[in-house]
Amino acid sequence: MIKVSDTAKIKLEQLMSEEGYAITNDYVRVGVKSGGCSGLSYDLNFDKVIGENDKLFEDNLVKIAVDKKSFLYLVGTTLEYSGGLNGKGFVFNNPNANRTCGCGESFSL
Repeated sequence: MIKVSDTAKIKLEQLMSEEGYAITNDYVRVGVKSGGCSGLSYDLNFDKVIGENDKLFEDNLVKIAVDKKSFLYLVGTTLEYSGGLNGKGFVFNNPNANRTCGCGESFSL
C-alpha cells in the first residue's frame, strides 16, 4: 500500500485540476524508473486509464495506480509534499530504500 499525506493530497488536487484531471475520478500514477544518482528514481504523473498490470490503491481520497514492477519497490511508501522556501516538492518516504541521494529523488535497495 502507498499512503498520501494531507499536504500531498492538497497539492495533488491542485495540480490535477490545473492539468484537467479530477482527484475524484482520475489516478495519480506512481512508479520507479532507472536513473538518478542512486540508481533508481521516482516517477509521478496523472492518468485517466488503468492498465491490466496496475495495482490500485486509495488513501486519503486519492486514487493511486502503480505498475506491478514498481510496486515491489514502493510497498509501504508515504507520499508527502514539502513546500515553502526550502521545500523539495513531493517527497517519497520509502522504508525499502537503503540509500538515497541528497535531493531525495533517487534511491537504491
